[in-house]
Amino acid sequence: MKKISFVVPCYNSEEYMERCIDSLLVGRHNIEIIIIDDGSKDKTGSIADNYQKKYPSIIKVIHKENGGHGSGVNAGLKIATGLYFKVVDSDDWLDENSLLKLIDKITEIEEKKENIDLFICNYIYDHLYENKQKEMRYKNIFKEGKITTWKEIKKFKPSQYMIMHSLIYKTSVLKKCKISLPEHTFYVDNIFAYIPLTCVRTMMYLNIPLYHYFIGREDQSVNERVMISRVDQQIKITKIIAESVDLQKVKEVYPKLYKYLLSYLSMMLTIASVLLLKKKDKESLQKRKELWNSIKEIDKKAYKKLKYCKLAGLTYIPTKVGSFITLNGYKVAKKVYRFN
Repeated sequence: MKKISFVVPCYNSEEYMERCIDSLLVGRHNIEIIIIDDGSKDKTGSIADNYQKKYPSIIKVIHKENGGHGSGVNAGLKIATGLYFKVVDSDDWLDENSLLKLIDKITEIEEKKENIDLFICNYIYDHLYENKQKEMRYKNIFKEGKITTWKEIKKFKPSQYMIMHSLIYKTSVLKKCKISLPEHTFYVDNIFAYIPLTCVRTMMYLNIPLYHYFIGREDQSVNERVMISRVDQQIKITKIIAESVDLQKVKEVYPKLYKYLLSYLSMMLTIASVLLLKKKDKESLQKRKELWNSIKEIDKKAYKKLKYCKLAGLTYIPTKVGSFITLNGYKVAKKVYRFN
């Protein structure tokens, strides 16, 4: 069995996909690379086919009608045969030395017959064109290289979240929790980084800079202008996340996981609320109200926590002062963490 299945969803990725795929090939016979040509209109499909011809035992290619990033992940998971599963966006890449260390660790736990449902690794916000980087680490939360459970984790900082780029799930865990991402929808990576955590029982943190998260394209989904134009997508994903996990049940069994998931939901609400405020129209303010009301209907206890005890609550102060606090806090966070 391959150690890791890498799924690379591609749409019109001819300009940068080779950098991504080449960084994965260092894993050689230990990995499989599943390239998803998601209805591309450029040379993406032919580039993928050429890689498959050159590395037939490593690379698989799926050509499909355009369905969006989530559709590509779903298609890759359906045929994945690796012990672990990792999504790598076509404009991102992996650190080759870190990848080899991850493979060595997977081999080691296999030999010891230990079970790890999830590996967490560091990722780097890579502003390639500006020659600036910021590495996001988790060493204050997990013991490095040790099997950990939700009962043993420490507290996350307000700026710390386990996003898709930091996660390598066991393939069987993803299939067990029946994860399926919506098609033609942006920001589905949040679903991938949230819902499967409730199926995870054991995890291991490796303090290695595995993933380079490229920031800088004008059409990138995390570009602020693009995010504002797609705020309805952000709202949709926030609601899916809230509806998919019963936080009160999680709290009964894994209180620390509950706190983390609540903070993640707070982050999602904060982003959606800020983007709606930035649109500066009555319709957007109404959408913000409706979003918060939907959270209240789903989970009243979580709603109260989010409104009165979390950062998200500051984005729902129905005054000009509240709007001022929200928008200026967002500017500070952007400057410190450079997330778009």
